[in-house]
Amino acid sequence: MKAELQTKIHEWLETNKSDGIDLLQRLVQADSTQGNEAQAQKLVIETLKDMGLEIDVWEVDQEEISKHPYYASSRESFEGNPNVVGKWKGTGGGRSLIMNGHIDVVPAGDHEQWNHDPYSGNIEDGKMYGRGVTDMKGGNVSMLMAIQALRSLGVQLKGDVIFQSVIEEESGGAGTLAAVLRGYKADAAIIPEPTNMKLFPKQQGSMWFRVHVKGRSAHGGTRYEGVSAIEKSMIVIEHIRYLEQVRNERVTDPLYESIPIPIPINVGKIEGGDWPSSVADLVCIEGRMGVSPEETMEEAKREMERWMEVLKETDPWFETNPPKLEWFGARWVPGSIDVEHELMNAFVSNFREVMEEEPIVEASPWGTDGGLLTELGETPSLVFGPGVTQMAHFPNEYIELSKVFEVAEIMALAMMDWCGVEESSYKQRA
Repeated sequence: MKAELQTKIHEWLETNKSDGIDLLQRLVQADSTQGNEAQAQKLVIETLKDMGLEIDVWEVDQEEISKHPYYASSRESFEGNPNVVGKWKGTGGGRSLIMNGHIDVVPAGDHEQWNHDPYSGNIEDGKMYGRGVTDMKGGNVSMLMAIQALRSLGVQLKGDVIFQSVIEEESGGAGTLAAVLRGYKADAAIIPEPTNMKLFPKQQGSMWFRVHVKGRSAHGGTRYEGVSAIEKSMIVIEHIRYLEQVRNERVTDPLYESIPIPIPINVGKIEGGDWPSSVADLVCIEGRMGVSPEETMEEAKREMERWMEVLKETDPWFETNPPKLEWFGARWVPGSIDVEHELMNAFVSNFREVMEEEPIVEASPWGTDGGLLTELGETPSLVFGPGVTQMAHFPNEYIELSKVFEVAEIMALAMMDWCGVEESSYKQRA
C-alpha cells in the first residue's frame, strides 16, 4: 500500500512542481536579510492559510528573550518581523514532528560578483539563483510541499506536524529560541539546511570570541624601545591555531572522517595600531570557536581560557601583560542524535526508496538551530536538506530545483513513518 501511495505523492509533486518553483522564486525575491523578514513571512503566512493549517504569528519580545542564557543576537528590536508557525493537528496517538526552517538570509555582499541581481530568483539550466535560495528557502519549500502533498492526497497523520518559519538563525537562533520558549516542542525535528542531501545527525556548535593583545607604544624610528602588539598578536594567533590542532586530534567520530577540520577555530578579524610611525600598543582579534557535539559550550570556553593563561610559557611578555579574552555576539548550541534514532531510520529508509542509493551520513560542518531544539527544547533534531553546502553565503548562490522535490518526497514518506497514518486514510488513498 505504501508503494502505491509513494507513487501518488511523486505524481502530485510532479503535477504541482511549477507552483513550488513559483513559491520559491517569490520567497527569494523577498529580501529577508536581518530586520527585513516581514515580506517573506507574509508569503509564508499566505501559503499556510491556503493549506488550511492553524497559524500562530508573533513578534519576539527582545527585552524578555535577551535575559535567557542561550540568547544571541546583534539587533535591538524584532518589531515588524514575526516568527510564523503553522500546525497540522494529528488525529492522536502518533509522534509529533517540528519542521524548522529559518527565513532570514545573510547579506548579498558585492553585487558585482553576481551574474544576476541577488534577489532575482533567476532560473537557468534547472537551477534557481539568488541569496537564500539554498540557505535555506529551498529547504523550507520542500517542507511545505511535503505537507501539502499529504494533505491534498487525504492522508491523515496521527501525530502533529509543526511547521516553523523562524527569524534570526544567521546571528544566533533567537527565532527558534523564542519558539521553544513559546512552548513549541515535539518528539523530533527536521531542519532542511543545505546539506547536499546528506543526513547530519550531529551539529557542531560555535561561539564568537575576542582577544585584546597589549603592547607598548614607541616612536617608529626607535621601535626597539617599544613592544609591538601586532607582533605579539601573531604569537597569540599561532597559539590559537595550535589549540585547534589539539582539539581536533581528539575527534575520533567516523562521521567527521571526510571533514578536514571537524571543529575549526577561525580568526576572522584583526585590527590594531593607530599610526604608521608608532609602535602598536593594542590589537583586537575576533574569531569563531567550533564546539564539538560531545562537549558543552562552557567546557569549550574553559579550555580556551586555560589555553590563554599558558601563553606566558611561550613568551614572558604575557606574564605581566596577559591577553584579555571575552565572549560576545553570536553562538550556536551543539546537538546530536544517535545514528540509530528512529527519525534517522525513517529518513535513511525513505531516502533509499526515492533515490535508489545509500544516503551519506556525516556530521554538520557548521552550527544550526538543531542544537537549541535538541538541548533546550528536548526535541531531537536531524539536519537534511536540498541546498548546495558550498554555495551557502556565496555569490551566485543556487539550488538544483529537482533536489527540492526529491527532498519533499523523502520528507513526506518519513513524516508518515514517524507520525503514523490513520489506516482508513491510508487504505482509501493507496
